[in-house]
Amino acid sequence: MLGHHYTRSFLETAVASMNAGCNLELSYGLRSNVFMHIPQALAMGNITLQTLRDRVRPLFYTRMRLGEFDPPAMNPYSALDLSVVQSPEHRNLSLEAAVKSFVLLKNVRGTLPLRAQDLPGKRLAVVGPFADTPRVLFGDYAPVPEPRYIYTPRRGLETLPANVSFAAGCREPLCQQYSRAEVVRAVGAADVVVVCLGTGTDVEMEAKDWRDLSLPGHQLELLQDAVQ
Repeated sequence: MLGHHYTRSFLETAVASMNAGCNLELSYGLRSNVFMHIPQALAMGNITLQTLRDRVRPLFYTRMRLGEFDPPAMNPYSALDLSVVQSPEHRNLSLEAAVKSFVLLKNVRGTLPLRAQDLPGKRLAVVGPFADTPRVLFGDYAPVPEPRYIYTPRRGLETLPANVSFAAGCREPLCQQYSRAEVVRAVGAADVVVVCLGTGTDVEMEAKDWRDLSLPGHQLELLQDAVQ
C-alpha cells in the first residue's frame, strides 16, 4: 500500500494479503498496521474464518516447536550458548554451505582453484576494498560472527604457502579516494593477483538501491590497474 501502491487502504491490504496466503506482517507500528483490520475484513465477509485459522495455525505450530510457551527450564534452546553455535561442527557446516553455494562465472585456463601444492615460491597479491575489511563482507540482515572466525580474503590467502602482498587501494566500497600507486606496487611482481571488489551495505541494502550495475567510485579503475 505505502511502497508499491498495490492497495489503497489497510483494510484492502489485509484482505488481499490474507487471501494470497500471507500470515505474517512486518508492521509499521501498533497504530499503523494491517493485522488490526483483519476482524473488520472477517465481519464484512471478505475473508473466511477458515482462512484466518489456516493462516494462524502454522505460526503457533512454529512457536510451539520453538518452546515459546514452555517454562525456560524446559526449553532446550535456552541452554544454547556461543560454544554450541560456534562449535567446530557448525563452523564446518557453514564452510560446506559456502563452498557449495559459490558461483563461478568464468574460469579461463582453469586458473581456479588455487592449489597449495602449486604455490610454494609464488608471489600472490590481494587488492581491493573487500580484501581485508571484515565489516564490508556481510550483507544486509546478516549476523556478524566473532572476529576470530572471520576470514577475509587476505587472511585466508595468507594461510597458503605463498608470498602474499596486500593493498586496499581504497578503504571503503564507495572508493572515492583511490591510491593507484599502492595497488600498482602490490601487483607489480605478483604471479597471481586476486582483486576483491563489490558494493556492500555501504552502497546498497534494503530501501537503498544502487542505480546501475557499474562498480562504485574508482573500483573499475582499480581493477584495470591491477590486471593491466
